[in-house]
Amino acid sequence: MELMEKLSTLAAAAKYDVSCSSSGSARVNPGKGLGDAAVSGICHSWSGDSRCISLLKVLLTNYCIYDCAYCVNRRSNDPPRSAFTVAEIVGLTVDFYRRNYIEGLFLSSGILKNADYTMELMVQVAKELRLKHNFHGYIHLKAIPGASRELLQTAGFYADRLSVNIELPSEKGLKLLAPDKSKEYILTSFKYLSSQIDRYRDERKLLRKTPRFVPAGQSTQLIVGATPESDFQILELAEGLYQKFHLKRVYYSAYVPVNRHSLLPAITAPPLRRENRLYQADWLLRFYGFQAKELLDPGEPYLDRELDPKTNWAIRNLHLFPVEVNRADFEMLLRVPGIGLKSARRIIEARRYGSLSFEDLRRLGVAMKRARYFLTCRGKYLEKIDNPVSLRQALTDTADKRIKVENELQLPLFSL
Repeated sequence: MELMEKLSTLAAAAKYDVSCSSSGSARVNPGKGLGDAAVSGICHSWSGDSRCISLLKVLLTNYCIYDCAYCVNRRSNDPPRSAFTVAEIVGLTVDFYRRNYIEGLFLSSGILKNADYTMELMVQVAKELRLKHNFHGYIHLKAIPGASRELLQTAGFYADRLSVNIELPSEKGLKLLAPDKSKEYILTSFKYLSSQIDRYRDERKLLRKTPRFVPAGQSTQLIVGATPESDFQILELAEGLYQKFHLKRVYYSAYVPVNRHSLLPAITAPPLRRENRLYQADWLLRFYGFQAKELLDPGEPYLDRELDPKTNWAIRNLHLFPVEVNRADFEMLLRVPGIGLKSARRIIEARRYGSLSFEDLRRLGVAMKRARYFLTCRGKYLEKIDNPVSLRQALTDTADKRIKVENELQLPLFSL
């Protein structure tokens, strides 16, 4: 019962850490070990907000020497405290895997004593799972900023993914709300892990026996709404992280008002719509060829709450439309609202066999409720609205109806 009480406390304390995706690693089980991981992700079940739900997601401990204003586990708070031993975490992971409850481990932690001490315990967990239990499932560890390079390197050999939380979008915000944390330590950890990932990837091209180092890459998380930075500042930061450190993912976590503090915003609920828009904009940066300065600028620094970022961009750039679907290149097709990566590829492939009609586009997966205003087929519109105000109104009505239907569908689930 004591172990289950620890699990209840430390699993609940881990729920605010959202960066727990599990894709990108191919750790093959030769047949003598326990579990394996696939490139497409070890998990086949996802929550409604696309978060993986089949990892054992816990903190090693919620004791913490830091006093971050926004964190429920800060040292000046008094929640129920607990800590796992290395053997307990390893035992739970193996036992839960054998019961088919989970397919991997996501392990984070409060800072116990110091960064090196905490990181060493987490490395011991991964090392014991890999070597003692021959565990080939997915392991995601939080890399503690300020931990030594030796510990980070060792962690990289046993974990599939490492993540260093940047926490807040600016150094000013970090000093204000998390004075024990250092931007320098965070960026140094990013830089070191990025260089080692590149090094071992290049060496593996020459020597097949080169050990894998963080095969699923590194990620980070930042809190949205605890400090006054705009969406434009946040997206510029994310864009820089992707370019400089080749991060796999930046996660955005809407600030949850779990503490009362004079420095924190006086809100009663997390800004979830803002978080959602940032994820949509982030997707445009990573896969659609957009830049942060195209989506926002200092004069318009916040994402539209009513329309998704690509639709809002298209309305502000109507001079680039309509796009003739039978002649446009792949990059321009990606900028049409309602056309995604898959449907754009399908359009390019289908055009080899003849010109496309609007009905063809529907069959290819194009969301015509949005795309109809921004493209033509064989020189003809499906529906034409030239006025940006009227166009915005038509698309806003469509978006509101979609959100209302989604909410109605989700109500029975929340009731259960």
